[in-house]
Amino acid sequence: MEQDIINWLLGGMGTLIGFLLNVVWQAVKDLQTADRNLVDKVASIEVLVAGNYIKRDEFDRFLSRLFEKLDILENKIDHKEDRSH
Repeated sequence: MEQDIINWLLGGMGTLIGFLLNVVWQAVKDLQTADRNLVDKVASIEVLVAGNYIKRDEFDRFLSRLFEKLDILENKIDHKEDRSH
């Protein structure tokens, strides 16, 4: 009789431990899925941010146009100083 009680208790504890392990395993799988989703979102944000930077050739063209305008302004200022003398 005592052996039956011990067997029932061990069986119940084994079932409970199995249930808890299953719950933990499902939680780990859910966390892995959430982690993969977050990694994908961060990667897409990185691509989006990196795509919004100005390209080097565009920046070079911008600088050359800016310096051309500054040269024109400098020439105008130089001529204005010449006239005032």
